[in-house]
Amino acid sequence: MVKFSLSQIKHPDRNERGKKSDDRPRFDFSYSGIKTAVLRYVETHAMKNAIDSRRKVLAEMVKPKLEDYLANCDKQMLDLVASFQSSMVEDLIAKTLAAARSYDVAMLFVTGGVAANQELRQRFEQAAAQEGMPVYFPSRPLSTDNAAMIAAAAYPKFLTRDFAPLDFSAEAGMTLR
Repeated sequence: MVKFSLSQIKHPDRNERGKKSDDRPRFDFSYSGIKTAVLRYVETHAMKNAIDSRRKVLAEMVKPKLEDYLANCDKQMLDLVASFQSSMVEDLIAKTLAAARSYDVAMLFVTGGVAANQELRQRFEQAAAQEGMPVYFPSRPLSTDNAAMIAAAAYPKFLTRDFAPLDFSAEAGMTLR
């Protein structure tokens, strides 16, 4: 297994000396660091040629299946992928449960594309049960990427040519209408 450190975000209030910061806990997620760590691992362990060969073989298949991907991955690649997944799952669960404890949350809903991940579901259910907190997931067909949900919401507006003005500013917390 490859050891990856968990995600961290450096906040401006933590970096500016002499400025008082609030004491609220932080539960931000950033995965740019681990993505870079994976890239560096691939570079330092000379995995690029194997990746390029696998891409070429899979590109020649019309619809590669899971078995095709597995058959074209060596143990080193499978270990890297499993390590990445394990680190991400551990981080998501630890931070989510810490936030739930901090804000006295009664139950959790895990949604988006990541909610389809079997390891995440199993480990989340175990960890949440230890906390005495129920956790819910949508069915797998409804565990879709948020971008797909936004596209589905935008499509009717596109058809009616209901476009946002050019000076529109996107904000993560905006409601759909």
